[in-house]
Amino acid sequence: MPLIVQKYGGTSVGSAERIKNVAKRIVETQREGCHVVAVISAMAGVTDNLIKLSREMSADPDKRELDVLLATGEQAATALTSMAVNSLGVKAISISGAEAGILTDRFHTKARIANISPKQIQELLEEDYVVIVAGFQGQTAEGETTTLGRGGSDLTAIALAGALNADACQIFTDVDGVFTCDPRIVGGAKKIDEIAYDELLEMTGAGAKVMQSRSVEFAKKFGVEFEVRSSFKPARGTLTKEETANMEDVVVRGISLDRNQAKVTIDDVSDVPGVAGRIFSTIAEAGIIVDMIVQSVGKHDTTDISFTIHENDLDSAKKLLMPVIEEVKAAGLVTKGGVAKLSVVGIGMRSHSGVAARLFDCLGKAGINIQLISTSEIKIAVVVDERDAERAAQLTHQEFGLAALAPTSAATRPLGS
Repeated sequence: MPLIVQKYGGTSVGSAERIKNVAKRIVETQREGCHVVAVISAMAGVTDNLIKLSREMSADPDKRELDVLLATGEQAATALTSMAVNSLGVKAISISGAEAGILTDRFHTKARIANISPKQIQELLEEDYVVIVAGFQGQTAEGETTTLGRGGSDLTAIALAGALNADACQIFTDVDGVFTCDPRIVGGAKKIDEIAYDELLEMTGAGAKVMQSRSVEFAKKFGVEFEVRSSFKPARGTLTKEETANMEDVVVRGISLDRNQAKVTIDDVSDVPGVAGRIFSTIAEAGIIVDMIVQSVGKHDTTDISFTIHENDLDSAKKLLMPVIEEVKAAGLVTKGGVAKLSVVGIGMRSHSGVAARLFDCLGKAGINIQLISTSEIKIAVVVDERDAERAAQLTHQEFGLAALAPTSAATRPLGS
């Protein structure tokens, strides 16, 4: 009997009526002759409310206790979903991330999965249960509750699909799939039928909110194909898979915009070995994620190092870096919030030239200043002022003709068939 792992996001279970609709979809899948493991997120708004309550108790809540608190959101939604499935005459049981066998490291609020032992899930499936798993969470080897970071239910679903060798993994959410750009920014954005792991990984890392980037990375590593589709419509969504030869025919797959960024520049750093390592190890030890890094050409044995981080981490970064600035005898630290990162992504860029020239020319003609540039084999990213961000995305989307794209491939076989 085929096994399907389904994940339902917070908006999908955002009310009693929506939970009942999710239960119906789960039951329909089971009655089609499939075993079902459903991963459930907290109801929409619950996690934010819990975080707000925690900050009313403390300006800087203890991360261990915060994990214990936040995990309750998924557990409540999971129990309610199980009740709804049971009411439809199908056996269902809810289990926590720990009971699902998800073992993590001890990095509270941003834990990483170390191992999965889904023995309990397998035993329940053999007894014809629909297994409803609380997403976003696991436990350490010492038995402490951990959470996997925002969007962590995506990671739970994909990791379980890999560990269980599932026949299909479906990520149900409030959008129809992955689009060429956020439809709220670009009205003519189109849904993509299929996308390569590397493309979606670049897009999520560049600000596309449809999936947690760590979950896409995990899927690529273990070869877990998954489909992003709407909880509210029966239509097919976007299939994420290993790249195929015909995918390179599309030069640019999509545009991503990452807001709320900050730019940090360290002026006149000594251009000697070890200095950059000292700077970035200090940032890393605090769990601050660095995105773009640009180093200028050295002059008079010094260089400038610029990088971007999330705007919420800017104050912490400044406090951490000031002693380092003195230690390495740099001239100073310059920071700027209110910037955004615009990224152009496509595996076709490997075999087609001129993408960078078209992007820079497009933004230049519009009077949009580029503050930083970073490239990979399949991505070009630029930092622009936040006030120019949406206009830059719309113009870039138009420049590369993404609104006029036909479906990226012929229909693929239904997941689980």
